[in-house]
Amino acid sequence: MNDDLRNELILLRDLGFTHLDIRQPAAPPTIIEDSEGKSLLDELRAIAVVCEKCRLAKSRTQVVYGVGNPNADLMFIGEAPGRDEDLKGEPFVGRAGQLLTDIIKAMKLTRDDVYIANVIKCRPPENRNPEPDELDACRPYIQRQVEIIQPKVIVTLGRFALQSLTGKAYGISSARGNWLEYNGVKVMPTYHPAYLLRTPSAKKEVWADMKKVMEELSTEA
Repeated sequence: MNDDLRNELILLRDLGFTHLDIRQPAAPPTIIEDSEGKSLLDELRAIAVVCEKCRLAKSRTQVVYGVGNPNADLMFIGEAPGRDEDLKGEPFVGRAGQLLTDIIKAMKLTRDDVYIANVIKCRPPENRNPEPDELDACRPYIQRQVEIIQPKVIVTLGRFALQSLTGKAYGISSARGNWLEYNGVKVMPTYHPAYLLRTPSAKKEVWADMKKVMEELSTEA
């Protein structure tokens, strides 16, 4: 057994996942298009990749827009790209991203089933916290992504994702695990995967949150 497989099985065990589920591949998603047949998400991406609304445009390698199913029932929203994401142009591809991928697998889903994005589309230098004006400048992008995708549930990962999306000064420790709402969409706040790398004991709390998400999605089906 290689190290990657061993680590993934250990994570699934820690999360409380007790069996594997082999499913048929999901049907190709329906792309939401405008009257000219263009993907609305692609149109928004074209605007985002040339955005210079804040200082982060000067230091980025590339814009990290979002990936996944454009008609996803479940949307994960994080804080901002890190070094790996800035280089690849895709959210959650570093160590924290692998942990998020494993959590998604434990939910019996794949990254292709969900949509993943950040409230900040460009990497803050040295992975510092985003500044208020940077969050303000980038907020219309994540809001529009939510409008286009129309998920049934949003999982916000960490304090900045929750605060920027909702516009409210929630504390993540007190908010996590409690259902909130954003424009009619149910929101489940939980810890950022990077926090779980530093605090492995919090994995059980995150898994408890994901169980609530899975239950909500099953009732909506």
